[in-house]
Amino acid sequence: MGTVRLEGASFYAYHGVYPEEKVLGNQFLVDIELTYSFRKAMEEDALEGTVDYGELYAITSKHMQTPVKLLEHLAHLIIEETLQMYPESQRIAVTIKKQQPAVGGLVAYSSVTVNYPEDYD
Repeated sequence: MGTVRLEGASFYAYHGVYPEEKVLGNQFLVDIELTYSFRKAMEEDALEGTVDYGELYAITSKHMQTPVKLLEHLAHLIIEETLQMYPESQRIAVTIKKQQPAVGGLVAYSSVTVNYPEDYD
């Protein structure tokens, strides 16, 4: 097993519970980490034996464009579609950071991490 990561994918999106978040939007950063057997890729130098970063980005981008209330739900949607594309994944972690969240003070970002399978028990 090895680990494949896509880190710091940046999106401007409209996720949040509060009405102003749905109007003003915010900058989000997404990290995805998969534990996956990429032995075939190591031995055969073939993209079919590993996780395609472009596919991970496309999955994430699609879900970032559809507003949801909670980052936990958004991470879950990304994990579910990633599992459909890469069912052999042993573990998937999705971290979503909302930059400068509206919390009444100066904060760099808030974040949520959802882990598969740990958070799916």
